Amino acid sequence: MLDARSRPRLPLIASSLVALALVTAGCDRGASGPAPGAAPAAPPPLPVTVVEMQPRSVPIVLEAVARTEGSREVEVRARVTGILERQLFREGEPIRAGAPMYRIERAPFEIALAQARAALAETQARAERATLEANRLQKLLADRAISQREYDDAHSSRAQTQAFLLAAKARVREAELNLSYTTVNAPIAGVTGRALRSEGSLVAPGGDSSLLTTITRTDPIWVRFSLSDAEFAQLRGADERAASVRLVQADGSAYDRVGQLNFTGSTVDPKLGTVQLRAEFANPSLSLLPGQYVKAHVEIGARQSFVVPQSAVQQADSGRFVWVVDASNKVAQRPVQTGGWVGRDWVVREGLQAGDRVAIDNLLKLRPGSAVQPKAPGEAPPPAPAAAPPGSAAGAPAGGSRGGAR
Repeated sequence: MLDARSRPRLPLIASSLVALALVTAGCDRGASGPAPGAAPAAPPPLPVTVVEMQPRSVPIVLEAVARTEGSREVEVRARVTGILERQLFREGEPIRAGAPMYRIERAPFEIALAQARAALAETQARAERATLEANRLQKLLADRAISQREYDDAHSSRAQTQAFLLAAKARVREAELNLSYTTVNAPIAGVTGRALRSEGSLVAPGGDSSLLTTITRTDPIWVRFSLSDAEFAQLRGADERAASVRLVQADGSAYDRVGQLNFTGSTVDPKLGTVQLRAEFANPSLSLLPGQYVKAHVEIGARQSFVVPQSAVQQADSGRFVWVVDASNKVAQRPVQTGGWVGRDWVVREGLQAGDRVAIDNLLKLRPGSAVQPKAPGEAPPPAPAAAPPGSAAGAPAGGSRGGAR
């Protein structure tokens, strides 16, 4: 218990303690905080990977969507009327030229051939008799035993029977030909299509029932595509015979054979403004099938150009651009005009010069005039700057201000 004399001193002691605490806090704040009016510290340079531009030989490639087709596509049709007795091939498999494919009922055509041969024999006998009669009357005419008219009639009869003989021989040949048509052979080598008529069907030439199947030659295979008028002008400016064609299949893989142009159109389609072209490719393993959609890359030469990675090209409202690092390691936007592709890289037609350094990563963090720390592709990133010790002021040793405050 405090006595009455000590009670008046309590407010004085409390005020002294509060003042001492405020002085101590002010000294600590001055030691650790920035000096009044000092500028904020600049952010460290952003590390970026740069590629130095040097021109290189880049192929000139014209790209188009193309479609494959057989180098020969033949319809196999029946040439005589009859019952389809037998199918001699397997659908969808290769077949050689001249191999039998179908057999049509032979009996009616064998009978027709026998009748034609019998008619030929009869006509031949009449022709021989007419010849003998004409020769006999010719001797009698020389002896003036018959009139000239009788000889003329015999001579005309002989000529007539000779004409009948020729017609009879033609009918025999026709009957033999029709009999040969009862075996339907493959007109070309290729791959057979689906059988359109089954065994037991009645087929006849000249109608829908005459179509039996199709054969497509797939080695070599043709690829048909179109180029715009401007692209075709580039092709004509180069050597068309030296142009090579490569294919990219639907799954993105490249076809392992190089093709050559075997047809270029001579007119421009007035509706589309394109010119038809066709290339031929070897296809021994049937990797390409008729009717496939592929991409055709027509290489017509080469030129010196700059190539940048795809990631380096940015898109803005004004067009495409890249970030270029100058001599003071600051970045700026550079508008560029791109051409085609080389692998996964852009071909830059305009906007770059030899020696330019193009940034290829950290692009979203860049701003015009930003300082960067460039490094070459594959080079280890630069070490990060050391952080200042906690509680120390920039440019002053730790604890200096605190000591001065004391």
